[in-house]
Amino acid sequence: MKITCQREKFLHAFQTAAAVAPARSPKPILQNVKLEVTPEKATLIATDLEIGIRIDVAGIDVETPGVAVLPVGRFGSILRESSDEKMRLETDGQGTIVKGERSEFRLPAENPAEFPTVASFNDAKFFELPARLFREMIRRTVFSTDSESSRYALGGVLLEFGEKSVTAVSTDGRRLSKMEGPGQAVGGFEKTAANSATIVPTRSMQLIERALSDGDSEIQIATRDNDVLVRSPRATIYSRLVEGRFPRWRDVFPMRSDSAKIELSVGPFHSAVRQAMIVTSEESRGVDFQFADGTLTLTARAADAGQSHVELPITYDGPKIAIMLDPRYVSDFLKVLDVDRTVTFDVKDGEQAGVFSTDDGYGYVVMPLARER
Repeated sequence: MKITCQREKFLHAFQTAAAVAPARSPKPILQNVKLEVTPEKATLIATDLEIGIRIDVAGIDVETPGVAVLPVGRFGSILRESSDEKMRLETDGQGTIVKGERSEFRLPAENPAEFPTVASFNDAKFFELPARLFREMIRRTVFSTDSESSRYALGGVLLEFGEKSVTAVSTDGRRLSKMEGPGQAVGGFEKTAANSATIVPTRSMQLIERALSDGDSEIQIATRDNDVLVRSPRATIYSRLVEGRFPRWRDVFPMRSDSAKIELSVGPFHSAVRQAMIVTSEESRGVDFQFADGTLTLTARAADAGQSHVELPITYDGPKIAIMLDPRYVSDFLKVLDVDRTVTFDVKDGEQAGVFSTDDGYGYVVMPLARER
């Protein structure tokens, strides 16, 4: 194999692939990234046997096709530390030679035949949606999963597919995120019943978000009984699915007509929440949210940290409503939104869940904290 690569582009693709390779493994070969070069393209491949990625590298000039196994740590360091615009890679049976303008490295050879196969995307039935939309769905749901829970299903994001829509849902038992978006079932995809139980692990969703670029147009998702494949124009990601039954999430969203619907501007609201939570502690995490007379008043008190009182002008002028919430959960929701966006807060009292929503299909349920008596 002999190729010349644009170092920055190769580094970006290599770092994305390397994120999959395990730091420790009983199979040392997995601590590498495999490079497959054909006359048409170069593809980086990595897996930990639960997640796998195939990512095409731009800016490659192929002189001789071939295969190389590249150690994550040392090869990644070479790419990072060099300042050369281009680098040359070649294999000679004894190892891989990496040449810069004034540098040369020889890395020991691993047997490419020992590297596990990572699935390609060959499915005729799949769901297609805009890549930008799917990245946003991941950002808005992945933070409320719970990988530490004994309930395995909480350690991932549920994907539910319709004929022309997809819904992503996540929960850790104390809050729940849901986002819907448009898409298209292709090749009879909607008729496969397994689609209703597609829970993708948190780590896999984070990798998918990282692998998608702003330049990607559409992505395709193919689901099977135990795994899922996601394909973008330059990458294919394989992941095993999370086992277990996902909670009946629709039951979590309260159906009520007697609650207040309060409009809040994300930027000022998030600033007020961050200020109020300065004096919270592990023992006293709650912030009291009081809505009345055109003002949202946020108060917090912790014996070892002090107390806070923050006021924010709002448009609400109905009866006084107070609810105590964990401000970290409110902040997690607000930080994935643009500061100039407006959200609606559906709140009835301090005993029932509060529901935040946006006009683009995003909903977020937060359970209230009990007030100290």
